[in-house]
Amino acid sequence: MMHRGGPAAGGPMAAMRKGDKAKNFKPTMAKLIRYLDAYRLQIIVVIVFAIASTIFNIVGPKVLGKATTKLFEGVVAEIAGTGSIDFDYIGRILLMMLGLYLVSSLFAYIMGWIMANVSTDISYRFRQDISQKVNRLPLKYFDGTTHGEVLSRITNDVDTVNQTLSQSLTQIITSVVTVIGVLVMMFSISWAMTVVSLLVIPLSLAFVAFIVKRSQVYFQEQQAFLGHVNGHVEEMFGGHQVMKAFNGEERSIQKFEEFTSQLYNVAWKSQFLSGLMMPVMNFIGNLGYVAVVVMGGYLTIRNAITVGDIQAFIQYVRSFNQPLMQLANISNVLQQTAAAAERVFEFLEEPEEVKETEHPVQLEKVEGHVEFKNVQFGYNPEKPVIKHLNAEAKPGQKVAIVGPTGAGKTTIVKLLMRFYDVNDGAILVDGHDIREFTRKDLRKWFGMVLQDTWLYNGSIMENIRYGRPGATDEEVIEAAKAAHVDHFVHTLPEGYNMVINEEITNISQGQMQLLTIARAVLADPRILILDEATSSVDTRTEVLIQKAMDRLMVGRTSFIIAHRLSTIRNADLILVMRDGDIVEQGKHAELLEKGGFYAELYNSQFERSEQTEDVVVELNGKGKRMAVGVMGD
Repeated sequence: MMHRGGPAAGGPMAAMRKGDKAKNFKPTMAKLIRYLDAYRLQIIVVIVFAIASTIFNIVGPKVLGKATTKLFEGVVAEIAGTGSIDFDYIGRILLMMLGLYLVSSLFAYIMGWIMANVSTDISYRFRQDISQKVNRLPLKYFDGTTHGEVLSRITNDVDTVNQTLSQSLTQIITSVVTVIGVLVMMFSISWAMTVVSLLVIPLSLAFVAFIVKRSQVYFQEQQAFLGHVNGHVEEMFGGHQVMKAFNGEERSIQKFEEFTSQLYNVAWKSQFLSGLMMPVMNFIGNLGYVAVVVMGGYLTIRNAITVGDIQAFIQYVRSFNQPLMQLANISNVLQQTAAAAERVFEFLEEPEEVKETEHPVQLEKVEGHVEFKNVQFGYNPEKPVIKHLNAEAKPGQKVAIVGPTGAGKTTIVKLLMRFYDVNDGAILVDGHDIREFTRKDLRKWFGMVLQDTWLYNGSIMENIRYGRPGATDEEVIEAAKAAHVDHFVHTLPEGYNMVINEEITNISQGQMQLLTIARAVLADPRILILDEATSSVDTRTEVLIQKAMDRLMVGRTSFIIAHRLSTIRNADLILVMRDGDIVEQGKHAELLEKGGFYAELYNSQFERSEQTEDVVVELNGKGKRMAVGVMGD
């Protein structure tokens, strides 16, 4: 999607910017576990394979210890001349070890394959749920939330959850099983050495708790500030022409540096704290090694333990410390995952549009009779924008809505389309409250041609067909001819197949507007909403657009948001708005005769036009002159 404006920052996600830690870690993880419920069977299989793979790995050192003991005894016997090394026994042990490790690797591969499928499918579901949620959210949500904030949830936050599920979940299972299994094996070798090696665990846990408590805050801030950076970049690239036109490069760079500086400050702190985990845990683990070596040497001297058992026990100590370090690292990852999942669930739980009526009205034919009955509305109910609006548009009438900026003209359009629902009163279409229809049925009767055109990165044919996806190529071309599009399309390199680029720089502003009119012609609506869009085009294109709009309005009820009052002289009804109310209504001549607010608006535009100086241009020295006048909006 392109040609977007940047909405104001703030709104429902503003609280995320305060830098609080994940507000609800346990409830968020509980929701994530419930989300995993659909994959219960796959996860059970993963757990079984993880346990089996880990057990095979755990048994290995004990079996290898027997080979070490046999080798040591054989070497001693050879030196003493009382025997030799039993290579057959050692060979059988090594073959058994190879088999154990091969089976363990196979189980680990199957486990990883299943979890990769599960995590990818969950990411797909998350993005699908977010996409569907976007379509159910009220327009006011997007009025107060940047595009980058929403995109950050679809990309960064979902990816974070995906990586945790595909990697950390299996690590948690294997680490827990390893810790339990290794403890059992260590106690089976020597309870005294096990107790000594366990003395370092409280120190490790205290350090982990210290790190997690502080890193959780920074991981939450990191996710939030990443959304701000994305939002700013998306807005600046989406409107880079305007930004350059107003010399906003330095301001944009300054704001970007401000956001990235904030992101840097929290990111390095979170990464530094999480990075401390492994080296400090290694140091604490090495203290355990020293204690084990001292105790093992003492027990060997007393013949209480074999050399192979010491070798196996040292391997187990290493195997014991490694999953502990993994669990410590995973605890950090889980904090980041909780922050990301919390943002995703927070978005999915945003209040949605008012639910559709259970028994919607179905009309076989729409006449286009529209009534406003004592309509009251405010984006903030305490500050009404529309106060007491009463008006009627009969089928086929051309109704113009005029008034100064902030009078409520655009708000009426949003209410007609049910982007917002009225606070009080009602809007009727053919005698039925628009809330009695489904939004889909209501909006298919309306066609919109707005000043802020919207085209997407596709061919001209596809952009016109957006008005009616099932239309044939012939129907699209007929609509294009009716909107005066066909002629200029044939001058383009690939005609209707020419792809409009991402920044819409390969067609002009006037051509863009004509394409949106062609789209409305193809949709064939009963009611039209038109926002005059001729202020930024040349005179010839303005005439084409006006002709196309006049042809489009024939036989349809039309609401025109008028900026140039000179273009609505032939309107069937003119609604004059001021401060959220209709202060006058009637035809052009009637309103001028009244000498009221409309006459004041019209005359002020006429006076500005009169005061515009003609530009006199001498052509070829022959005394020919060209007058250029500008009608004020």
